[in-house]
Amino acid sequence: MRILVQKFGGTSLSTPEARDYVISHIRRELANGFRLVVVVSAMGRKGDPYATDTLLDLIARGGGSLEPREQDLLLACGEMISASMLSSLLKRENISSSVLTGAQAGFRTDSHYGNARILDIVPTRVLEQLEQKDVVIVTGFQGQNQIGDFTTLGRGGSDTSATALGAALHAEMVDIYTDVNGILTADPRIVEDARQLDYVSYAEICNMAHQGAKVIHPRAVEIAMQSGIPVRVRSTFSESEGTLVANPEGFKDVQLGILDRYVTGIAYVNNVTQIKVDASSGNNKEYLQLQVFKTMAENSISVDFINVTPSGVVYTVFDHDSDKAVHVLEQLDLRPDVLTGCAKVSVIGGGINGVPGIMAKIVEALTEQNVQILQSADSNTTIWVLVNQDDMVAALRALHTKFELGR
Repeated sequence: MRILVQKFGGTSLSTPEARDYVISHIRRELANGFRLVVVVSAMGRKGDPYATDTLLDLIARGGGSLEPREQDLLLACGEMISASMLSSLLKRENISSSVLTGAQAGFRTDSHYGNARILDIVPTRVLEQLEQKDVVIVTGFQGQNQIGDFTTLGRGGSDTSATALGAALHAEMVDIYTDVNGILTADPRIVEDARQLDYVSYAEICNMAHQGAKVIHPRAVEIAMQSGIPVRVRSTFSESEGTLVANPEGFKDVQLGILDRYVTGIAYVNNVTQIKVDASSGNNKEYLQLQVFKTMAENSISVDFINVTPSGVVYTVFDHDSDKAVHVLEQLDLRPDVLTGCAKVSVIGGGINGVPGIMAKIVEALTEQNVQILQSADSNTTIWVLVNQDDMVAALRALHTKFELGR
């Protein structure tokens, strides 16, 4: 049996016209000989009747609140509505289908309500239904813990559901349908000449997703990478093949072009705060590093962009956590130097490692635009620079031009 997993996000299901495109993609792949597993998100976005954020607002508007367990029970409803609605449309088109919740599809998770991790998938019932139906529709974003409660997988959870299910079913491919034609070299709302990429490696797109590109969730890519299953990111609203995500050796005749591409894309994360703690601050200098990061962890403050030296520590937190971070540091008699309103800009590419001159080009591009680099770091596939948020747009455009990504 040839199995293909298709995932359709909220915008793909939000209007009758969009749903007609979904039906056409399902028809095409059935004609190509696949049995389909279709993973769906809740319909629409905030303000639409059944969107996840709308369900949350329903509680907030009433002045109430929910415990995490009960909130997951509420949020699971959005995907169930989408799945049932799509099944009714397929029936109208004489395409046989059945609907399974995440739990019924075999998703077993831990009990971290709101951001559960998948522990195992036992897709027995999915395979049984595929023997009887053309399409099995699975509610994304959700699973079941060991005591039988609904759990949700956090933002981007439907992407994670799709790739995890594809891996468990040994599917030929996972198609992630969204409202853009594929993965672009930069955010097209900021960089006008951002270009669609035909192919990217797992490592490249995983880094792009972690660094702010929102086309696919990084957890979904990590699962696909571990299982070696190819993923296509493509538009619901066209027949374009989109962007193929796979190991470089899977690119066949275009492999050389991929390996010769030093930089793949530019991404960003905004609204971050830089915090510096000098070693001369506080009374317990030899334990400064431990004090700082243990305190951040104990107060559930996520840290990023970390530089540790004998003279002190420098790191970033999100702006919304900055006041809390400063407060807990001051309680330790530390005197942090704080700069709010920063942005982390990332230059990402599988060909960066070991290539002289990449950092020089970055500094040159930013210097030409009078953009000050506040901090930098690098890995095998990414170089990060921290800039003032007011300089972020200029930095993104300058780097995109410097590395000729619009060509």
